[in-house]
Amino acid sequence: MMRTVETLIVILIMTGAFLTASFFAVLPSPRQVSPINLSRLALTTLQTLDAQDDLSAIAFDTTNDTAWNQLQIALSACLPPNIVYNLTAYDISTQNGQLYNAASARSISNAQSLGVGSDVASYLVASSNVTFSVTPQKIAATLYILNCSDSNGWWITGYTVQSIAQEFAQMFASYFDPSSIVMVQNTTQLGQLLNGQPLQNETVQNAIVINTNGEAVPIPQSYATLYSSDYAQYDYQLGRMVNRYNWTWVSIVGYPLYYVSNTLALSGTQNSWGIYGMKMVDAAGLNAFLEGIDGKPYSYNNNWLTSDVGVVTLTATALSNCSYYGIFPSPTQTASRALPASITTQYNLTITDMVFNAKNNAVPGAVFNHVFRGGTNVTGSLFTLGVTRVPDIRLAGLGILSNYNPALYKSQYTAAGSSKLVVLQLGLAGGK
Repeated sequence: MMRTVETLIVILIMTGAFLTASFFAVLPSPRQVSPINLSRLALTTLQTLDAQDDLSAIAFDTTNDTAWNQLQIALSACLPPNIVYNLTAYDISTQNGQLYNAASARSISNAQSLGVGSDVASYLVASSNVTFSVTPQKIAATLYILNCSDSNGWWITGYTVQSIAQEFAQMFASYFDPSSIVMVQNTTQLGQLLNGQPLQNETVQNAIVINTNGEAVPIPQSYATLYSSDYAQYDYQLGRMVNRYNWTWVSIVGYPLYYVSNTLALSGTQNSWGIYGMKMVDAAGLNAFLEGIDGKPYSYNNNWLTSDVGVVTLTATALSNCSYYGIFPSPTQTASRALPASITTQYNLTITDMVFNAKNNAVPGAVFNHVFRGGTNVTGSLFTLGVTRVPDIRLAGLGILSNYNPALYKSQYTAAGSSKLVVLQLGLAGGK
């Protein structure tokens, strides 16, 4: 019984304390319990007004009263009725030590005072008369893109040779002179190049050759006839030509030079997977190519070179160049055709511009430059991407740009008269 009485006494004391505290407590006004975020509202309003560059245009048209009246109508329509505002457009200037020139500013407002509870947001607008551009440095080389209509591709799942070729041409359009991007339209033209003959007065020496056929490589009819008993000899000759003309041969996916393809010369032959016009050369093709680029005598070698290293990641340099050049492939890929690092000593190769980090002593994607031991001159290069099945041409683009490092020349936003700062200050009607 005594404990029950004690409990009641405690409840009465606590209730009395609560009522006394509530009587003397000063509660905030209802609007301060859940206040409007004026800064966020101001920024959102500015972005809404400039959704179609209307705010940008009016900010630079300071003498057009009609336009500014329309801006004030739009601004009032964007805000709740209990909001007061002041919008000012400032010139950006570096004269007299002032960043913003208040003397030439123009403002609109719906109140003489915004009260003590106001907040502000700023927004940078650009003049419609100023174009901000990025101009890439031109790469001083010919870019050959294999677009052979009489050859098939393999491991370019979901794409055609022609669609990949067009994508490469668009990707590199600003990095090469137009006359230096040459589409190789058929295997006859490819044979012409292998003989050192230009297709349209371009420079054959020191060129980049992108093989858009994936694991297959186009073969001219004359070579298909000459090497019909052993097509690896054709890949050997490719390696010799890469060395002679100091080409960079680009393999965009899978196992390089695994097949040869010519839809006419090999019309009755299929690659063991039902694709006619294509012949499997197997691992002997890459081995022969490496012998050719190193100037070794040809010997048939069908030993498998590459390995499946699973998930690989872009190198720190590649990630940096992604941001610099605006090319953003996935930073992780699956590589089942990574070349062993041991080929560097076997064929006088040096590894440069790695796209992927090495894994298990294998190189999933990099440029292999041929440099004779003790020398410094590069005599041919092989750029391979040992990724699996579906080509991502952004990886090839990233690797080529990383290899040549063209600079990007950007226009400046601080050019006189090109930018204005628009400031919107908001307050609640009635001050606090």
